[in-house]
Amino acid sequence: MTEKLTLRDNPTMRWVALLLLALAMFCSYIFMDILSPIKDLMQTERGWDSASFGRMQGAEVFLNVYVFFLIIAGIILDKMGVRFTAVLSGAVMLVGGLIKFYACSESFIGTSMETWFNTHLNWNVNIPFIGDILPFADGMPGSAKLAAIGFMIFGSGCEMAGITVSRGIVKWFKGRETALAMGSEMALARLGVATCMIFSPYFARLGGIINVSRSVAFGVVLLCIALIMFIVYFFMDKKLDSQTGEAEEKDDPFKISDIGKILSSLGFWLVALLCVLYYSAIFPFQKYAVNMLQCNLTLTLPAEGSFWAGDSVTIVQYVIMLLVAICSFASNFSKKKGMKIGLMLVAIVALVVYCYMGYMRGTAETIFAVFPLLAVAITPILGSYVDHKGKAATMLMLGSLLLVVCHLTFAFVLPGVSASSSVGGVIVAYVTILVLGASFSLVPAALWPSVPKLVDEKIIGSAYALIFWIQNIGLGLFPTLIGNVLQKTNAEGTAAHELDYTWALVMLAALGIAALLISVYLKAVDKKKHFGLEEPNIK
Repeated sequence: MTEKLTLRDNPTMRWVALLLLALAMFCSYIFMDILSPIKDLMQTERGWDSASFGRMQGAEVFLNVYVFFLIIAGIILDKMGVRFTAVLSGAVMLVGGLIKFYACSESFIGTSMETWFNTHLNWNVNIPFIGDILPFADGMPGSAKLAAIGFMIFGSGCEMAGITVSRGIVKWFKGRETALAMGSEMALARLGVATCMIFSPYFARLGGIINVSRSVAFGVVLLCIALIMFIVYFFMDKKLDSQTGEAEEKDDPFKISDIGKILSSLGFWLVALLCVLYYSAIFPFQKYAVNMLQCNLTLTLPAEGSFWAGDSVTIVQYVIMLLVAICSFASNFSKKKGMKIGLMLVAIVALVVYCYMGYMRGTAETIFAVFPLLAVAITPILGSYVDHKGKAATMLMLGSLLLVVCHLTFAFVLPGVSASSSVGGVIVAYVTILVLGASFSLVPAALWPSVPKLVDEKIIGSAYALIFWIQNIGLGLFPTLIGNVLQKTNAEGTAAHELDYTWALVMLAALGIAALLISVYLKAVDKKKHFGLEEPNIK
């Protein structure tokens, strides 16, 4: 008797399910940084200084960390399954997005609600760390406070979506192309960062009239699309279960009793500390990177009426960016040498064209948008290398070292080069951003597969949950710290494009140095205790 084939056995349907999940995360990544490339406009149009901007950005993970919603999300996923949790996460993200949109809109200005927020939630706590993690403070505009509330809600839904999507991929690809599927999802999600950098300023300045709420509205539309993707996935997943006759696969719940076992593991602490230090120097930096480039580069806007100043160039440049991403990613999986080389050459040429267009447009956001492109190209290579060759500990060291070099270059090399040569400054910026993107591939490719080698298999699920929780502490703290450092190291009233980022970048480089030291120690511990970090995953 022939075994009945299911949707999961059909390669096309399998990848359609992945595409639905990946597109939902792509949309959420765009909204996550929707205000990052227009930090300068939030200062001039809404009165958000660097400290207010930083607290609003840090609010994203406040509920996940300090109200333990990250743990609650894991429990919901375990009890209710992938389908319900996916749709719930999409709805929660959309609610948070709508609140943030209203806070940034013209409709909020002059209302009694704005007055209330201006005069309330003035939490003044002059205690190190405690004062920096709070999402509200005296002096924050009411719009920033309400936007922080919306961003908290969005962040809760986004974190829930992240763990749900990973679980969904495992369900559909278990025993098949799981690693490739996860790498593909990650690559598409990271393209959301580049998409945000290109289109958020585009919508904010559309038609020559500045309106920051249009950028947020663009993000909200994408969150609607994300929710639709999750709803379609809901019915596909339900059909799969009806075919298999199985109940939904669910993760093991986070157990309080596991905490003691986890905290007594040296391997856990090394990975957790490395994780929080490294990611705290990457994700918070993304939120300020465009403004940092605006302050450190000598950029000349194109003449009015020229092709480079028009709206159509944005679309053309984005299409070229997609060509870079698609060709570089596809080259990893081409079995024909000629095809592989051809795709790589097309990607390289397209990348050069993209960079030239970014320079001609004279905008910092289109320059920083190259950040994820090299990561998209090399993530599959690095993942395959760790699987077949190992050297995870060495890759962690290299990734941390590159992180330090990049932040110090931004702090001390870029301003000087740019002052003497505008073209030289842009070239240094492009190279440094691409190298930072490579670092962003090295560390995750080596870090996450190493956790099962360092922690007892019986508590691996709980260990991941606790690592994510610790990571979120840094992701919430450092956007605020960067904003506070900018506020204290620049004179009051400094223009948005004239801020000195030196000390903020030094702080991020210090995080990289700490991560590098921990990675060196981790390699020494691995050599002594034989965790197997330098050994291949596939034996």
